[in-house]
Amino acid sequence: MRQFVQTYFDDIFVHSRASEGNTAVEAHLGHLREVLLCMRENRLYANINKCIFGAEEIPFLGCFLGKDGVRADPEKVCAIVQWPVPVSQKDLRKWLGLANYLHKYSANYAEMARPLTNLLKKDAVWSWTSEAQQAFEAIKSSLQSAPILALPDEERPFSVVCDASDFAIGCALLQVDAEGRERVVSFQSRQLKAAEKNYPVHDKELLAMKYALVKFRVHLLGQKPFVIYTDHASLRTATSSPHLSQRMARCLSFFAEYNFTVEYKPGKQNVLADVLSRRPDYELAHLAYLEPPLYELIREAYAEDDDLAGLVEALSAPHKAVELTARQRSRLHRYSVVEGLLYYQVDGGDEPRIVVPNDEDLRHRVLYEAHDTPLSGHLGREKTYTSVARNFWWPHMYKWVRKYVQTCEACQRVKPAPSASAPLMSLPVPADCWRSVSMDFIFELPADARGHTGILVFVCRLSKMVRLAAVRKSVTAPQAAQLFVDNVFRNHGLPEAFVSDRDPRFVSHFWQHLFRLLGTRLDMSTADHPQTDGQTERVNRVLEDILRSVCAAEPTKWSVLLPQVEFALNNAVHSSTGFTPFYVNGLRHPRTPLTLPLASNLGGGEANAEDPRGLKGLRTSVKRNLLSFIETGEAVRQRVRDAMAAAQDTQKEHSDRQGRKNTLVFKFGDQVLLNAKNLPTPEVSAVGSTKLRTRFVGPFMVFGVHGHAYTLDLPSSMATHPTFYVGLLKPYRPAEAAEPEEPTASQNTAERHSPSSERDLPREAG
Repeated sequence: MRQFVQTYFDDIFVHSRASEGNTAVEAHLGHLREVLLCMRENRLYANINKCIFGAEEIPFLGCFLGKDGVRADPEKVCAIVQWPVPVSQKDLRKWLGLANYLHKYSANYAEMARPLTNLLKKDAVWSWTSEAQQAFEAIKSSLQSAPILALPDEERPFSVVCDASDFAIGCALLQVDAEGRERVVSFQSRQLKAAEKNYPVHDKELLAMKYALVKFRVHLLGQKPFVIYTDHASLRTATSSPHLSQRMARCLSFFAEYNFTVEYKPGKQNVLADVLSRRPDYELAHLAYLEPPLYELIREAYAEDDDLAGLVEALSAPHKAVELTARQRSRLHRYSVVEGLLYYQVDGGDEPRIVVPNDEDLRHRVLYEAHDTPLSGHLGREKTYTSVARNFWWPHMYKWVRKYVQTCEACQRVKPAPSASAPLMSLPVPADCWRSVSMDFIFELPADARGHTGILVFVCRLSKMVRLAAVRKSVTAPQAAQLFVDNVFRNHGLPEAFVSDRDPRFVSHFWQHLFRLLGTRLDMSTADHPQTDGQTERVNRVLEDILRSVCAAEPTKWSVLLPQVEFALNNAVHSSTGFTPFYVNGLRHPRTPLTLPLASNLGGGEANAEDPRGLKGLRTSVKRNLLSFIETGEAVRQRVRDAMAAAQDTQKEHSDRQGRKNTLVFKFGDQVLLNAKNLPTPEVSAVGSTKLRTRFVGPFMVFGVHGHAYTLDLPSSMATHPTFYVGLLKPYRPAEAAEPEEPTASQNTAERHSPSSERDLPREAG
């Protein structure tokens, strides 16, 4: 009887098909008679109102079972489709709970639901955006047209297809039916976690394979040999590779439970798995939402840090200082508590800085704000450290910054490898800010909404402050002059000298005539030697790197981010001067979202109606402070001039040396990045512009060494020879958590004074 009867709790299913000369109906009536007689003998009763007889398909556990397979229950699909737009997280959670039950019918459900699941995260603020609405409608449409899935037949062999993309993994369980058709038994997919997105391509494909085996374990474990299809050729030999990373070794240990072989199927043939893991219209979508204030998160995290919690308690209630360890008591004088925030101060001349507790996520959030945002511009290790160290402190902070910047995915792909320089002809050091200005253009950027494809760059040669303006390819000399007036002259006046290359825009009759009228001297670069104006060339390269980093998602919107990029350049310590351009010009650091003051620190004084400017009460001491401020400004500028002269000498010494060979050596299994300069643009960037495409692609695994050349494990979509000279490669550093270490007094002191020069000067202005 079990051949045609299945039971589930108190439900009985009788299924029949034509056999032995009987039609399906005749066979079904005979089966029903046997079942009902058996129930009568055992005094089991059926509710006639709940019985269904002679049906081609029946409802069961939210789906419909029939001769062709299993499909979603139309009533549940109708309920999902007619559901109104959610107005709260609670409403959305209800709707997703219903939709998730039917996710196995959708080939790309995980990726479609990503904007919606982001709204349910712990710290997300409810904001129903256009991306959320598109995802809401896409899931409805997908379930309305859901395919009929085959019922698994444990007597027939299964096969699995799997694939991974940059943002999701997906797989499908397949089986050939009695008619020889390959049918889908189940779809599965999910989004990659934050750490998994940093995996190299090889490890992402292994992760997709492991995910498939976990999801389909009940059908695959202990069964006959089955096949896994992948579009990553190197996985065929992964199980026999002698060089394994720890992650690969763990995966292979898990795979040992299963009896399968891996077969290569190119991406263009592996359409099903590609659909599961890739959805271009969602790949670059971003959901913007507000997060709780950083200071509040820091306050809350003190309670989880035993060391700092004791310090906060002892400073708030001095009688509890006796409960501290001897080591804590010896450091207590360096700390203070203001409005629940713990501050650290090395000595009396040092600015108090907020102590960030031993919370990896919190410290990474501070580093993200100081490095990854458009206001920070993905600048280097020293500049990022100086930005963080102005307002925050924690033990071994410099090591955290170094590790964070070294493993930044965007920086590794964008920043160039060290290269040789030609002999350098240095220009005289200017006497003051904006007395000498260098100018240049950057072109071949993706056209923005207004047709701009270039940037006009003005640089103060002393302070290194930059002013940026978006321009068209057809920019004329009068237009460039107007941009100079709008961006430089109105803020800083006229310079005494311009430094430019032999661009027609600068040597036109209009410019020459304008410079003569204003008494401005035009210093032209040596012919065919643009490094005479090396400062602007260097700024241009840094500017392009920042745009590559912050505009990767939407390259055509680079002009919208230009003000933030300009701010990032001017707020970063320059290696030649030791100061930020903002500080050299105004002796103060601008506030950023990371450094907003506490509410109690904001000015609360009331203006005097008789003396609104506060001049009548100006005492001699205040005048002395103003004089000190002026003297400090002159001291800063003199130090900048000295530092620039020394930097020019050092740069010339390095530039005049012969180029150094790339002596990097890689071994089998290493992860490397590949220089994209010789690769076709479509393989590197989705936009036609070469300016904003990444300099390096990857990471790829080395699986062949041939002297100074290396063979890489490239995906099949890259139609290029996989062997490259070592000069085109650089090591890839995956992002891993920095390991907190116990501080020592000498380390804290050394870290505190490296590498900023700004801290050694008095701060007379906010």
